[in-house]
Order: sequence, then C-alpha cells, then structure tokens
Amino acid sequence: MGQLFLIAIRNLIQHSKRTLILGGAIGGVTALLVFLLCLSSGIHATMLESATTLSTGHINVAGFYKVTAGQSAPVITEYKKLKEITQKTLPDVDYIAPRGRGWAKLVSETKSMQVAIAGIDIGNEPGFKKIVHVDQGRLEDLAQPNTVLLFQDQAKKLNVSVGDAVVLSAQTPRGVNNTADLRVVAIAQDLGILSSWSIFVPDSSLRQLLQLNNETTGALQVYVKDMSRIPQDLDLLRKAFENAGYALMDRQAAPFWQKFTSVNREDWTGQKLDLTTWEEEMSFFNWTLTAIDGLMFVLIGILLIIIAIGVMNSMWIAIRERTREIGTLRAIGMQKARVLVMFIIEAFTLSGIGTMLGALVGLAIASAFDAAHVPVPSGMKFFLMSNTFKFTVDGAHILMGMAVITGCTTLISIIPSTHASKMKPITAMQHIG
Repeated sequence: MGQLFLIAIRNLIQHSKRTLILGGAIGGVTALLVFLLCLSSGIHATMLESATTLSTGHINVAGFYKVTAGQSAPVITEYKKLKEITQKTLPDVDYIAPRGRGWAKLVSETKSMQVAIAGIDIGNEPGFKKIVHVDQGRLEDLAQPNTVLLFQDQAKKLNVSVGDAVVLSAQTPRGVNNTADLRVVAIAQDLGILSSWSIFVPDSSLRQLLQLNNETTGALQVYVKDMSRIPQDLDLLRKAFENAGYALMDRQAAPFWQKFTSVNREDWTGQKLDLTTWEEEMSFFNWTLTAIDGLMFVLIGILLIIIAIGVMNSMWIAIRERTREIGTLRAIGMQKARVLVMFIIEAFTLSGIGTMLGALVGLAIASAFDAAHVPVPSGMKFFLMSNTFKFTVDGAHILMGMAVITGCTTLISIIPSTHASKMKPITAMQHIG
C-alpha cells in the first residue's frame, strides 16, 4: 500500500498543472462549504441566543390560570415554590428568570400599537445585557418602577424618545380594564421579528397593571448549562411537579400564545402548569432555519456535481496519457485490483489535500468576516434577529463536510479507475498517446 501511495504522489507531482487546477477547484468548493457552514452555525447560534433572551428560556415552567372555564390567563401562581423545586430537581441549572407575560395597547401622545409585555427583573437577567444593545438611555434604569424599554422601530412608530411618557392599557386576568403610566428609559436596537412586538417593563409594574400578587408571574425561564440534557431535564421536572401535587397540561409543541383557544375550550378551573422547551416556543421560526439550510445544501450539491464531473474527466485524461505505463505495470505482474487501488489512492490523496487546504482558507475567510462585523441588510434583520452576521466554527459539521467532499471525489474516481484496471497489458503497451 505504501508503494501505491508513493506512486500516486509522484504522478500528482509529475502532472502538477492538472493537479493544481483540480486540487484548487476541490479546495475552492471546500472553502465555500466551510464558510457557509460557519455562517449557518452563526445564524443558528444567534437566533437561539436572541430567542432565549427575549422570549423563552431553554426550558419554560409556565401555564394557565382559569378563573372560569372559558377564561384563561398565561400566569403561574406560587412561582417561588416552583422555582425552588426546579433548582432542587435539575442538576445543571445556570439561572432561572421569572418573566411576566401579557398583552396591552401602548399609547403615546400621537400613536398607539398592540404589544406583548414582558415583565423583567433586570438585575436577575445576565444574558439580557449581552443581547440587547441600547441606542438611547440606560438599561439599568429599567430597574426603576413604571419604566419601559422600547425598540427603535417601536419608538419611531410611536414618535417617542427617552424621557417621554406612554400609557399601557390592558385587561387583567379577571377581566377588568386597567392602565399604567410609564416613562421611556431606554430604546434598544431592533432584533428582528421578536423585537417588533415585544416591550419590557419591570416585573413589579406588570404585576401592578395586571393586578397580580407577588407570588404570581408569567413563566419561569430556566437556563441550563448543558442544552443536550433538555429532554431529560424536562422529564425530571414533569415528574417532580406531579409528585408535588401540581396539575400539568399535556405536551404540545407550540408557543404558549397559540394554546389559548384549546385551553379556553377545556372544562377546568384553577392552575395547570405547561412545560415547554425553547424549540417548542419558537417553532414558528423553524421554516427560516430550514430554508437557510436547504439553500446551502442545494448550492453545495451543485458544486459537488461540477467537481465530480471535473474529477472524472481528469481521471480519464490521466488514464489515456498513462496507458502505456499501465500496460507496463500489468506486464511486470501488477494485478488488476492494485491498478484500481492505485488510481483511487491518487484521487483520494488529491481530494484530501485539496479539502484540508480549502478548509483552512474557508476558516480564515469566515474569521475575517466575523471580525469585520458585516452588517445584516435591513430586510434580513426581521428573520435573523441580529444586526451583524456572525460566524461560528462547528468542528463536527466542518469535518463531516470535508469527509463528504473527499468521499464523493474518491468514489467518482472508481469508474475510470475500473476501466484502467481492465486494460490488457499487450494492448496498453502498444498504445500511442
């Protein structure tokens, strides 16, 4: 096998021009693949980070409270006790953030709009400050009562700035209309679709608006250190809450706001807990990730077909040029199988070197783009939930991509290599190139 490898290396060096052209093409496809994989991983990571900061935890301990059989509110009672059970049950909790939930009309002096309200304790949200970048005002001022954080597009529509007063008008869980006067203390940069309808107020202010006591909140957003454990953690939590005597809703892979109709049809009153994952709460975003991944795979598939055709043509040319050499090797006793393996090793070596160099180039380009903080076009911010493109290195995906390219180019070489191995020694030696 060592001799065949040396022969393959010698032939690649001897036909350096063809080697450089074909190896460069393989390297270029690999570089593009690595660049796109880093971009795709970056988009996934950005959307996950933004979604789990603005709207959902890795795991959500939420639910509905029904005053009457036909009227429900997205709140949980005795949340401090639920938090304590969660901390004792899960071995890998990072932190738990209580979040109020509600809907209201936000009114300025000239405009109004419907918004989703999130009640937040800014001092207990370490991830929030990493994602939400304030354009005007100070994020820390959100700790003051009767304040509100808006996003740029919302502030523009309402024609307000930091320091202006706005009014929230909402219906409490008991069906009573209530209002709250708030002061704009911060305007943050837009973060796509989630920031288009969400505003943030102190949790105490939201409780006052919805007339809830200090033991009630909208949900516990649970953040874990190891996201691969989420399914096991969810099962542990369900068992722990059932053992503690809490009623749980059946699992439904949908965000909480899509469950109101079905919950209102159910004949029960009181509290039921609903445990969900971030993927279920953000299931309406799956089509975005699917579309991005699908587009990437189509592009790479087309490039692989082009490279495969190039490899096959190059092998046919190499075989034609080396027909007499093949005949000589067969005449001195080289078996058909060794001739076949020799050409396959040559293709494998070429593609292996090409993919390794291409991967390094792709990683360098991705790192340069990430350092440059390339801005996301305004039309794409709505879906990507970020102001800049981010590139993340996922070693497993990159190695898999390299293996696919190397495997495809090696497999496609079997066809011409098989033809070469079947040449008769006498006929091959008499060939005139």
